[in-house]
Amino acid sequence: MKKCLLTALGISLLHSFSLLAQSVEPVPSDTLLVEEVATKEEKNRNVMLNAANNTGPREVNIGLPTSVGGITIQENDLPVVYYFWPELPNRTWRSSVSLDRVGLMKIGEAAITTGELGFAVNSYTKLGGDKFELVGNISGSHFGWVKGDVNVSGPLGKNWYYTAGAYANYDPSTYDLKFATYSDRTQVYRAGLTKRFDNRKGEISFLYKYTNSASLNNYAIFRYNEGGKAEELSDFRIGRDSYVVNDGILRFKDILTGEFSNQDMGTSDAASFSHSFDVLGHYQLKNNWRFNFMTRARYAEATYLDAIPLSVFSATTADGFIKKNTGEAYNGNVNSMLAMHIPGTPTKTVLSRFELQKKLKNHNWRIGLSEQYYSVDEYTSNRSFYYQTATAAPDKLLRETQDGTSSTDAEGFYNYNVGGEYHNGYENKLSGFFSDEWKVSDRFSVNYGVNLRYQKMKGDYYLTPRIIGVVFNEQDKVYFDNNWFHLGGSINTVLQVTKNAGLLADFTYTENNGRLENYSGAAVPNLSKIKSPLVGLGVFYNHPKFSVVSQASYLTRNNYQTRLNLVNPDNASQSEVATVYYDIQTIGWTTDIVASPFKGFSLHYLITLQDPVYKNYNFSAFGRNYSYNDKNVLEISKMLMEIDPSYTYKNFKVWASFRYFSKQFANLTNVLYFQPRWETFGGVNYEFNEHFNAGLTAVNFLNQRGAKGTINGAELITDPSPYYGKLLVGSYIRPFTLEGSLNFKF
Repeated sequence: MKKCLLTALGISLLHSFSLLAQSVEPVPSDTLLVEEVATKEEKNRNVMLNAANNTGPREVNIGLPTSVGGITIQENDLPVVYYFWPELPNRTWRSSVSLDRVGLMKIGEAAITTGELGFAVNSYTKLGGDKFELVGNISGSHFGWVKGDVNVSGPLGKNWYYTAGAYANYDPSTYDLKFATYSDRTQVYRAGLTKRFDNRKGEISFLYKYTNSASLNNYAIFRYNEGGKAEELSDFRIGRDSYVVNDGILRFKDILTGEFSNQDMGTSDAASFSHSFDVLGHYQLKNNWRFNFMTRARYAEATYLDAIPLSVFSATTADGFIKKNTGEAYNGNVNSMLAMHIPGTPTKTVLSRFELQKKLKNHNWRIGLSEQYYSVDEYTSNRSFYYQTATAAPDKLLRETQDGTSSTDAEGFYNYNVGGEYHNGYENKLSGFFSDEWKVSDRFSVNYGVNLRYQKMKGDYYLTPRIIGVVFNEQDKVYFDNNWFHLGGSINTVLQVTKNAGLLADFTYTENNGRLENYSGAAVPNLSKIKSPLVGLGVFYNHPKFSVVSQASYLTRNNYQTRLNLVNPDNASQSEVATVYYDIQTIGWTTDIVASPFKGFSLHYLITLQDPVYKNYNFSAFGRNYSYNDKNVLEISKMLMEIDPSYTYKNFKVWASFRYFSKQFANLTNVLYFQPRWETFGGVNYEFNEHFNAGLTAVNFLNQRGAKGTINGAELITDPSPYYGKLLVGSYIRPFTLEGSLNFKF
């Protein structure tokens, strides 16, 4: 499932900026991370510029594969979704004027408070204040994107305050769907009340949020040439033409009931919704102890409806293809497709976090307790396969072969529920955590913390083989009941050797065993303990005109699980699903520079060199054994650069953001890859007065064309030469796009 969705989503997420300014303007920091060691957030790493779309933040790379849902997102110190599957985070969270602020959590802070490894975006709901406030944003693009975002807040009297907001996004993206107007339709509505106590020692807030969201993914067909170049076809414009079947209808057989249904990608069939209730606040206790609390109850019905390209091949009359809408025989390029449908899986979540904090001399102590309960009511992923023409706005194809192999039904579908998924049950995580920000001396500081977690996971699944047309029988259910203890934590030290220079050392460690979704397939999952140690050593130097941090790191992680949707390299019409467990090892070196050489000008530059490789990557498929040990990890560049210059003069600000990605491997054997690429953003902002400002942004202003991600259906090929000049399908960066924004505040 994960591998399949990584291909489907093609998530390539890039840099951010302030909520009340143009929503893609980078804001370089004036100080370096090492000067803010007591903070919980990363500096200089804006995360909202997105080269693929504008629905969510980018992934901040640490040398490990991106998750299906992209970077972890929190709101009010709690995750917006317990787990990114089946409810993707961008279906319930968008950057909005209804958020007071958005920041990027440090890796160490995430390990201490959540027990997970990686960066996380944290955001905080805008609460009512002593004065009435109206803030809003209206955005759009020359492709027809329209977004409206507004929030009102203020006093109600007697220490009561209110907040309310509405966000509506209607985005056709940059390509022309034939069955729908918009590729993303998302609404978010918020309301809240805050009570501040008479003694001003604390407050409590009651917040509600409703979301409804449906999003589609597009791909591009291109000619793959030697050297990793994706050549644009004369009759298919990358990023401008739709590669979604033109009627938008996918057909499935329910894996639980056996009933057939047609699902329309252009309607509410593809929409997810959720209700979230938050109670949060803080109170000042005796002896300078501060009590913070956050609790959330959620109900959601998560839907996923999409199709993922597999292999492209050339067909002749003898192959038996017929256009479904006209009945005429088809000769030409054909793409086999995997259709997926999650029919509104109900999920229930209760999340809580309680903290006690106290500052005492050179310590800042924090003791916390976190409780997370999550239940899934019969998650199912129905699957089917179909054929479409490998063209813009593709037609659906029927097929009838003499031996019946790979023949479709009258609706154009076949192999129902091959690779279908199911799991049911609940997870519960109870964590205790402790942290201390200890300033040992004027030159030496230590931030450290630990997370101790108990996890219980209980439910049922099916070991039934996912043969063609399978329907589960209730009596074949298999039950599981797991209990684990996990250790996580982080230690960060900063030694000021001279007035302007010093040394850094970091160590972060997390453990995990598994998730409910590990039981989705027809195999007993390997739930061995996943251990993730991360070690970093570095130096820093500060100067009035520039500051530098440079750090080397080593990271390993074991027991990754993925489900590969494989295509037989000897027969492109044959596919198979394989569950694989593997490890990853990464070494890296990152240098971060912030410079302000003259008044008004600022430059942020970051370069990362890394070498992530697979370890213990072995599996069998189509009667053969495969091993990909020491192969480069897919979709991860060995060299990354971020260059963010900006210049401010009076009420004007001109800025740009350049992202460089070196060669990315596109299949497991590493014989196919995409050449290096740039992703570029730029814009100008103007502040009319204290109430209004506006911005104009250009996305991909160098108008680079090309593809990225993985090459679907090519996981097993070892000789790249037959692929030179061949048509392939992949994800891509957005074409040149102009976006405008008007912001107001009263």
